[in-house]
Amino acid sequence: MPMELMQNRIKKIWVPRDEMPQVPINVGGPQLANSPTVIVMVGLPARGKTYISKKLTRYLNWSGVPTKVFNVGEYRREAVKDFSSFDFFRADNQEAMKVRRQCALAALADVKSYLTVEGGQIAVFDATNTTRERRAMVIDFAKENDFKVFFIESICDDPSVVASNVMEVKLSSPDYKGCSSKEALDDFMKRINCYKNMYEPLDPDHHDRDLSMIIVIDVGRRFLVNRVQDHIQSKIVYYLMNIHVQPRCIYLCRAGESESNLKGKIGGDSGLSQRGKKFAVALKKYIGDQNLKELKVWTSQLKRTIQTAEALNVPYEQWKALNELDAVSSHHGMGYRDV
Repeated sequence: MPMELMQNRIKKIWVPRDEMPQVPINVGGPQLANSPTVIVMVGLPARGKTYISKKLTRYLNWSGVPTKVFNVGEYRREAVKDFSSFDFFRADNQEAMKVRRQCALAALADVKSYLTVEGGQIAVFDATNTTRERRAMVIDFAKENDFKVFFIESICDDPSVVASNVMEVKLSSPDYKGCSSKEALDDFMKRINCYKNMYEPLDPDHHDRDLSMIIVIDVGRRFLVNRVQDHIQSKIVYYLMNIHVQPRCIYLCRAGESESNLKGKIGGDSGLSQRGKKFAVALKKYIGDQNLKELKVWTSQLKRTIQTAEALNVPYEQWKALNELDAVSSHHGMGYRDV
């Protein structure tokens, strides 16, 4: 005789009526649960952790999943107003180590409030978390509160990428307000060395084989994924494998003037006018002056955009999604005054 099933209101796990529901275990196959998730960032400073945290949070919120970042660095700056140098991050600075731990605990307390009281579904714990001891603390916290844990580690040994991240982001940090660029750079590189001395990367083959994680290597050159548990984690992995950690430029440009524009008509699919062709030539010169590498050009499927792109003499892709909105179609062929 088949067992009668009931749904546990808290865990949203179907279980036999006469048995106690089991707490989800982040080991093995996918878990049929909607427990909140703590995303734990891992990695040395200047590896793009905060950038990834913010981008991922914006994406998840846009997807309808309430998500919030908890940056431990902000808690530390609030607790230590008179930060002076990299000495604060030395492993043998016991007093500073206590302060840093308290800041992490304060952030976790806010994580708990967000996930249990404020209706959040995912909390991003943005910190270096470079030691197994610190990660174990977060795992224990998650177990106590029945949260899932997903690790995102960013590893990068390319000196040029690290230097770029330091120059673009870290030197403008509140930590170095009033310092020269040279002083800030020197101090921050020493801070990185402090973390390197005690860095214990995630080990998916042995010590951390039961943890859910994605390791991003050299800003997306390679990925290592381990024990993805559910749809949300799969969604996170897919997103991280398709974003650019380093800043990139996007140029938005209208097509050159079309024959329909000359006649004052809306819509249509006419080609470029003589002025439109001159614009396309000028655009080619401008783009050439930018010395762009691996330029990708997208156009709509309309003649005027294609002809504008062809003048650039680079490969381009046509996208139907970039065509005019359907709302314009009802006015095709009409003059601006008629509308």
